[in-house]
Amino acid sequence: MDALRQMGRAATRVRRGGHILTIADEELVPGDIVLLEAGDVVTADLRLVDCNHMQCDESMLTGESVPVDKEAISNTGAPQDLKTATAWKGTFVTRGSCVGLVIATGIKTELGQIAEVTDTAEGATSPLERRLQKLSEHLLLAVLALILILTISGVLAGRDIMLMVKTSIALAVAAIPEGLPIVATLALARGMSKLAARNALIERLSAVETLGSVTVIITDKTGTLTENKMTVTTLATPDRPDENNLEKPEAYGVRALRVCALCYSGDNADMLRDPMEKALVEAARTADMVPREMELAYPRIAEHAFDPAIRMMATVHRDGAGQYLYAIKGAPEAVLASVTCYNGAPIKPEIKQHWLDQMGNMARRGLRVLALADKLVPANSEAPFENLEFLGLVGLEDPPRADAAQAVRAAQAAGIRVVMATGDSMETGQSIAQAVGISAPDTMPVLTGEHVRQIAADGNAQPTAIFNTQVFARMSPGEKLTLIDFHQRNGAVVAMTGDGVNDAPALKKADVGIAMGERGTEVAKQAADMILKDDSFSSIVVAIQQGRIIFANIRKFVIYLLSCNLSEILVVAAAILLGMPLPLLPLQILFLNLVTDVFPALALGFSSGDAEILQRPPRPKSEGLIGARHWQAIVAYAGLMAACVIAAFVWALGQENTGVAYANTVAFLSLALGQLWHVFNMRSRKALLLDNQIIRNKLVWAAIGLCLGLIAIALSWSLIRDVLQLQQLDAKGWAVVAAASLGPLIFGQAAKELNTKFRRARG
Repeated sequence: MDALRQMGRAATRVRRGGHILTIADEELVPGDIVLLEAGDVVTADLRLVDCNHMQCDESMLTGESVPVDKEAISNTGAPQDLKTATAWKGTFVTRGSCVGLVIATGIKTELGQIAEVTDTAEGATSPLERRLQKLSEHLLLAVLALILILTISGVLAGRDIMLMVKTSIALAVAAIPEGLPIVATLALARGMSKLAARNALIERLSAVETLGSVTVIITDKTGTLTENKMTVTTLATPDRPDENNLEKPEAYGVRALRVCALCYSGDNADMLRDPMEKALVEAARTADMVPREMELAYPRIAEHAFDPAIRMMATVHRDGAGQYLYAIKGAPEAVLASVTCYNGAPIKPEIKQHWLDQMGNMARRGLRVLALADKLVPANSEAPFENLEFLGLVGLEDPPRADAAQAVRAAQAAGIRVVMATGDSMETGQSIAQAVGISAPDTMPVLTGEHVRQIAADGNAQPTAIFNTQVFARMSPGEKLTLIDFHQRNGAVVAMTGDGVNDAPALKKADVGIAMGERGTEVAKQAADMILKDDSFSSIVVAIQQGRIIFANIRKFVIYLLSCNLSEILVVAAAILLGMPLPLLPLQILFLNLVTDVFPALALGFSSGDAEILQRPPRPKSEGLIGARHWQAIVAYAGLMAACVIAAFVWALGQENTGVAYANTVAFLSLALGQLWHVFNMRSRKALLLDNQIIRNKLVWAAIGLCLGLIAIALSWSLIRDVLQLQQLDAKGWAVVAAASLGPLIFGQAAKELNTKFRRARG
C-alpha cells in the first residue's frame, strides 16, 4: 500500500540552485520557487511572481465553476487584491503558466484548514461492498428463520432441548460466511497489487468491479495506441513542397524550423514534457537552430497557450530590429483559416485547398500533421492568430505500439467495443485505427467532433451513426463528454482515457476514467479511477481482465462457501425430519466451519482466473453477486453433498456392533472430505476437466493438504477426538467415507460436462 501511495503522489517542478527539478509535493517547503502550466495541480499555496495568461479552477474551494484570472504580484506598490496574485493548494491551472513562491504547505494551507475540519468524514462504500452487505443481511434473516424452524421441529420430535439449542447455534455460526469480507478484501488487494505491477494504478476500489462490466473503451491515439515517440520525418514548404526540406532547408524551411525552435509551452526547451514539442525542437536542432541561441536572438515576451477551441498556440518574441515575431503552430485547418499571406502575396482559396490535400496525403500515411506560420509586426498589440503567413506543413511519425493490435483484438474478443477519439485529423486517425485493428477500410466513415456536436444539437436526430462509428477525429474534450453521454444513454458501460486538464469532466463522467501516467496532467490523474503508468492500451485490457477475475473469484468463493454451509444445514434438517439421531454434533459443525470451509475458500479467492475469461461477454453492471442460476448451483451442490452424507450415515447406523458415535464419525468425515473435494467443482463450465484454474492453483492444493492434516490430527489425538466425540473407523467405514465424499465431485463434474455438451449442441 505504501508503494501505491508513492505512485499516487503529485509531482511538482521547482527551481532550486539554478536547476529545474521534479519533486514530490510533500517535499515542498516555504520559499521554494514552483513552475506551473496548464493541467498542473497547485500543490501548495503560492504567491505568483510571474504569470502568463493564467487561469485557475478554484471550484473545490469556492464552489465557482468559472476559472479565475490570475496576475503576478505588483511591485509598484499599487493597491492589489492578493487573492488574484495567489494560487491555492488543491486548485489547478486551466490555462497559461506561472512562477510562484511557496508561502504555505500542508495543514497550513487554505485547503489544509478545510481538511482538518472534515478529517472525520467517513468514506463511501464500493458497489461490491454494498452487494456483500446486502447478501449477508439476506442470509442472516434466512438462517435465523431456518434455525428457529429446526429448533422447534427438533423439540417437538422429542429431542433434548439443550442439544437442539447448541446444534442450532452451531448451524447459525456455520451458515453465515464470516470469511466473506476477509476474502473479498484480500482478493481486491491482491488484484490491485497485480495491476500495479502491470502498470495500472487503481485510484478507486469500485473501479476494480466496474472494469469487469466495461462494454465500450473510448481511447485516444497518441501514446496509448502509439509509442508516443514522435519524430519529424517530413517538412513541406511553399519553396520546397516535396516534403524533403529538413536536411538543407531553404528560406521558408528555415523560418518553419525557427517556429519549431521557439514555439513551445513553458520556459525551457530542455524540460519539455510533450513528445510532440520535443520532436519539433529536435528537428530544429538538426538544422543547427539551438533553442537557447534562438531564444537569445528572439527573446520571448509572451505565450498564448494551446487552446483546444481554436487548436493553435503562439509565442511572441522581440527581434533585433525592434519588431515583434509571432510564431504559430496548430492544426492545418485552423492555421490555414487564419493565413492571409502566402509566398509574399495574398493567399488564394485554391492554394489553401492544395495544402489541405497535401495534409490529407501525409495523414493517410499515419503522420501527425501540424501547420506552421508566423508574422513580423511593429507592435505587440495584435491578435496572435490573425493575418498570418503560411510557412508549411510538418509531419511527425508516431508508430503504433507493438502490442496495440493484439490488445485491441483481445478487447474485441471480450465483447468490448473499441472507439478511438483523437484530436488529430480524420486521415491520421483512420490510418492508425486500421493499423491496430480498430476499424477496417470498409467500416463506417470517420466522424469529426463537429458532427458529434451537430447530432447532439439536433434533438430529433438518431445517434445511430455515432454508435456505428469507431473513429472520431478533431475531438475536443467537450465533444468527448458528449460521446460518453450518448453511449451511456444507450446502456453502455464506458471506460475513457484522457490526459489533459480539459479531459477531467469526461474522465469523471465515464464509468471508468483512465488517466495517462506519463503524459497526463495532475488534474486528469485526480479525476480518474485508474492511472496507466505506461500509457499503453494493453494495460487497459489487462486491467479489465483482472477486474473480471477478481469478481469471478469472489463469486466462486461465495458459491463454494454457501453450498458447504447449506449442506451442513440440510444434513441436520434431513435427520430431524426422518426421525434419526443427529449426524453432526455442535462441536463437529464448528470444526467443519473453521477448518474445511475457510482455507479452500481463501485459496479460491487467489485464483489466477480462467484462461477464456476475456472471451466472455461483459457482465451486466446491474448483475448481482449471486444470481438465480448461482443459487440453483448452490442448492444443487448442497443437496448432493447432504444426500451422500445421509446415505453414509444411514449405512453406518445399520452396522452391527457399532453405535451412534461411529455413525457420527462416518457422517463427519464424509462431509469434511466431500467439502474439500467440492472445491474442484468450482471450475468454470468451459474449463478443461483436468487442466483448469483450480487444479493449477497451488494454494488450493496447499489448503487441501493443510485441512487433511488437521482432520488427521483430530482423529489421532485422543484429546481432540474425545472433544469431538469421534471414533477410529474400520476399512469398510473408510470405504463408505471415500465413496460418500467423492460422490458430489463425480456427479458435479458429470453435470458440468453434460451441461457444456448440451449448450454446444444448442449452438
